[in-house]
Amino acid sequence: MTNPDVDVAALAKLARLDVSDDEISKLKQEIPHILEFVATLQKASAGSDGGETSLRNVMRADENPHESGKYTKVLLEAAPARDGNRVLVKQVVSRKK
Repeated sequence: MTNPDVDVAALAKLARLDVSDDEISKLKQEIPHILEFVATLQKASAGSDGGETSLRNVMRADENPHESGKYTKVLLEAAPARDGNRVLVKQVVSRKK
């Protein structure tokens, strides 16, 4: 790719970015290399012809689920604080009223 003339100051203004003069001069040198790299990536093949892939669904059926509440008593006994069948935890998020 030839060295494109990029108006970095105009791009920064369009993007509503405050860019210093030092950053503008640095970006004027970097942007052509970035665009050249992007052009290289666009030429690359994705490697897929859209045919059959080796991907498959790896989820299994839950054939032997445990009964609901089977471990509730054990978990509640291990909790440092509880309120009925609920574990009490320190409030992390406050609600504004």
